[in-house]
Amino acid sequence: MSEILTIAQMYEADKRTIENGLAGEALMENAGQAVVDAILQRFSPCSVSVLCGPGNNGGDGFVVARLLRAQGWHVRLGLFGQLADLTGDAALNAEKWQGVAELLSPALLVGADLIVDCIFGAGLSRDITGDMAELVHAVNDSNVSVVAVDMPSGIDGVSGAVRGVAIEADLTVTFCRPKPGHYLLPGREMCGERVVADIGISDKTVASLHPDIFINNPRLWARHIPWPGIAGHKYNRGHVLALGGAHATGATRLAARAARRAGAGLLTVLAEPAVLPLYAQDAPGVMVAPIARFEDLMQDCRHNGVLIGPGAGVGDDTRKRVVHALHCARACVLDADALTSFADEPSTLFFAVQGPTVMTPHEGEFGRLFADMTGDKVTRARAAAKRSGAVIVLKGADTVVAAPDGRVTINDVFAPWLATAGSGDVLAGMVIGLLAQGMPAFEATSMAVWLHGQAGHNFGPGLIAEDIPDALPVLLAKLWQGRMDA
Repeated sequence: MSEILTIAQMYEADKRTIENGLAGEALMENAGQAVVDAILQRFSPCSVSVLCGPGNNGGDGFVVARLLRAQGWHVRLGLFGQLADLTGDAALNAEKWQGVAELLSPALLVGADLIVDCIFGAGLSRDITGDMAELVHAVNDSNVSVVAVDMPSGIDGVSGAVRGVAIEADLTVTFCRPKPGHYLLPGREMCGERVVADIGISDKTVASLHPDIFINNPRLWARHIPWPGIAGHKYNRGHVLALGGAHATGATRLAARAARRAGAGLLTVLAEPAVLPLYAQDAPGVMVAPIARFEDLMQDCRHNGVLIGPGAGVGDDTRKRVVHALHCARACVLDADALTSFADEPSTLFFAVQGPTVMTPHEGEFGRLFADMTGDKVTRARAAAKRSGAVIVLKGADTVVAAPDGRVTINDVFAPWLATAGSGDVLAGMVIGLLAQGMPAFEATSMAVWLHGQAGHNFGPGLIAEDIPDALPVLLAKLWQGRMDA
């Protein structure tokens, strides 16, 4: 299950499931049971305080409280608001609760060994302030384990943003499919361990919603990997032209190694004559040519992938080369200086896009090209892809890949070790290495981002950018073996 549902899609999934015959009360019972099952798997019986809000998230809390008490747990329940104000399925489950519904306040935390947060859930649309904010602070200061139902209260389910303040959970149990806020920062960190529970909403119902946001994993792109055939040769695997700078030469050298490790059959670095020996000596398999030959080499259709940006320098020369490469409709990856060179005229860049193009900005570079775009990370990346006609990689610990047609992947790998100089250059090289082999742009980019994250995760502390390309053979071998075993 790779799909991520928006809040609106999740409401619609509930609605269609109820229309198909599964009562809303049963859905809520299933949700509460799923939370209890997760709790019983991880905690021994103890004193638990269940904090309930005024909506369906609070209704889930009444189910959790009732089922835990039936298991012999000591349960206190607090409600934000009055029982008489509850409606629908929440009211029905409140009636089944045989205990007291106390006023929701920090007093409920006294003596608790476990807190279950059922206050607001993923649909929160306003900041938490006042007394409720004080309660959130008290929960976070309690040093008690917290289980959040659907979403830690205070986290926006769409953006992952903190709405005023937010509860820091140790475990979050959500239902059917995750929401973007479970994977976008800072929400991802606030969720703790995440569990996605089946509550009776069918895969057919989910598919009918046509989700277009996905957790980035091989199920999405593995069938598109351009594995070489038995009769293949290096020219079938693409020839990358990587434009190298005269000063920050390490960036292109890192990218070149990554492109070759990702499978590109040939790679030529183009640079000023004075630094060509440096590039030539870097790796025996790398060819070199003077940068003055760029336009001539682009006339040869075998040079089907172009990487511009790492160490290229900001200015007119870089702009002209980017525009020329795009007009030739080659597969292009534009990173770093290739993007910053268009900060004053981004429309010129977007207008030139013709072939498969990937742009890999971090937040600063993104802001220079798409200064007017606001909103959450998915919304901004998707809008940028549509405007530019390119696949956009909005980098970070929660890297988002967006295609012009609206599809999005969110990376979900714990790899803080990737925060090291040259890491982004390696990613750009991996993308062009896959594009040059003919892999579709969105799938190639999502695969490169996944490989990049897995390499960082597997290597761990001490990682430097040079280590990332050399981690690829093991990862690629596992993907190949999975293909062979399928």
